[in-house]
Amino acid sequence: MGLAGLLVPALGLAAAWLLGLGFEPSSWLLPFFSGRGRLLSPAELARHTGAPGSPGLYLALLGQVFDVRRGHRQYGPGAAYSVFAGKLVGRFYDENGAPTKALEQAKAVIEEALKFKEQNNEKKQFPPCNSEWSSTSGSRFWCSKQSGGVNRDWIGVPRMLYKAGSSDSHCVCVRTTGPPSGQLDSTEHSDRGDLDNPNLQEYKGCHPLADWCVLKD
Repeated sequence: MGLAGLLVPALGLAAAWLLGLGFEPSSWLLPFFSGRGRLLSPAELARHTGAPGSPGLYLALLGQVFDVRRGHRQYGPGAAYSVFAGKLVGRFYDENGAPTKALEQAKAVIEEALKFKEQNNEKKQFPPCNSEWSSTSGSRFWCSKQSGGVNRDWIGVPRMLYKAGSSDSHCVCVRTTGPPSGQLDSTEHSDRGDLDNPNLQEYKGCHPLADWCVLKD
């Protein structure tokens, strides 16, 4: 397992700590040593910190113990960590190796943290439109370099963004030039930004490249 794979649960636990669920960062970011497939006590792990003279170096996250001896001198991005080795008896696993309620809570927090990250990334790619409504002119949508509260160097055009498997949509601003998101380093593209994203749909009766749109009710 790579370093990035270990950082995902770490980020989730950080979120749990910030939300006041009782997880202390200093308690789960310490390296530990364990035998493969064993149930380990905190005291056993604490004896193996990777310091000179210690048997090895393991990392405990959410009660799972990882062998990180190969990465002892490579804690930067791309460090090589090995596979799951054991379980830590305590907050996340009981003396029989069964997961505790604390582990379920931590996993739920991780899922929420990842969901929030995904939503935040989507908002940067597709910032919400500015909008207003009046009984005389109907609904008006428009884009600016600050619409949706997302500061950027492009304006974009209004589009309806649909969620997969849903008929609901909301107005977002879409880049019209350059490579599509996720391929920003590409040199071969149609120079249409994210306009060809399959989850987007144009507003009928509005110019496809105008940065505003008015819909009569």
